[in-house]
Amino acid sequence: MVRSFRCEIGSQQTTGRAHRCPPFRHGPWRARVGSVYTDITGPELTSYRGSVAEPDDFDDFWRRTLEAARQHEVDVRLTPVDTGLTTVDTYDVTFAGWDGQRIAAWLTVPAGTAPGAPVPAVVEYLGYGGGRGLPTERLLWASAGYAHLLMDTRGQGSGWATGDTPDPDGSGPAIPGVMTRGIESPETYYYRRLTTDAVRAVDAVRAVDLVDGTRVAVLGGSQGGGMAIAVAGLVEGLAGVFPRVPFLCDQRHATTITDAYPYHEVVDYLATHRTATERVFRTLAYFDGVLHAARATAPAWFSVALMDPICPPSTVYAAHNAWAGPKEITVWEYNGHDGGGAHEDADTLPRLRSVLG
Repeated sequence: MVRSFRCEIGSQQTTGRAHRCPPFRHGPWRARVGSVYTDITGPELTSYRGSVAEPDDFDDFWRRTLEAARQHEVDVRLTPVDTGLTTVDTYDVTFAGWDGQRIAAWLTVPAGTAPGAPVPAVVEYLGYGGGRGLPTERLLWASAGYAHLLMDTRGQGSGWATGDTPDPDGSGPAIPGVMTRGIESPETYYYRRLTTDAVRAVDAVRAVDLVDGTRVAVLGGSQGGGMAIAVAGLVEGLAGVFPRVPFLCDQRHATTITDAYPYHEVVDYLATHRTATERVFRTLAYFDGVLHAARATAPAWFSVALMDPICPPSTVYAAHNAWAGPKEITVWEYNGHDGGGAHEDADTLPRLRSVLG
């Protein structure tokens, strides 16, 4: 287990414990953990399958959750936004997520896209602490010819990009952050609400007449990668799934091999709530990417970084090895939580073309 790091922002550097640098941001932050691997390696790593105990009512829990959410019409509302850009059209979007609560998103499409000629879509989920930001920040997928729905993240959006969606549901005592918000029960846990929002984002984009709803892929990094895995296990008919250095996988194992946040929020909580260990990890199991991956059949392209202290590589391999459909994994040997950076985008474009056209 690695406990020291070097964090770089441009030419600035600082050293210390891993949680002092917000490495879950996919942007100019880069978490570096010396020049060492942070986890098991070799055949032990590539064959690792994790040890998540599946709750007996896992499938029933998610069936009930999504049936309740779909009692509300998805009610997609699009408002055109004048960004000053000529190659894309942008819409400020809201739709009904968990319990019918309004979830914000940006929808960006190639300029001139019309209902008579709908285009395939990429639904993107964000990393921990971030929100949807400005409508001009993420233009790649629309520039490649796809509709791009960027879902805001409820109750986050102040760590590295602004957000516009509150999380109005309360919870019991929690460590700062969202990892332990409502963790007393799967019924009240924060990620029940966020995962439901993520599923409803696919429902929403499929309801937009600018989109060919038969050709939808999901994508995200870190927390967003964890959401992409969960959605793939819960939604049928996806064309492709792209989890990049995904979070929320093999979580009990993760808390024992890294002292980096956000996983360390769970450690901090259990250090105070000493008798809650089994209850907490039973809650987390309902939201673990390993169990969702075992139910996912769409083609998937994972990525993993072998020096990643935030989402240790064994946790990523646990989800990848559980995946029930076709799958590939790109390994970044000398990177931390930044993974492949811009190289991942370049690699994703031809893969999207192969599944979306």
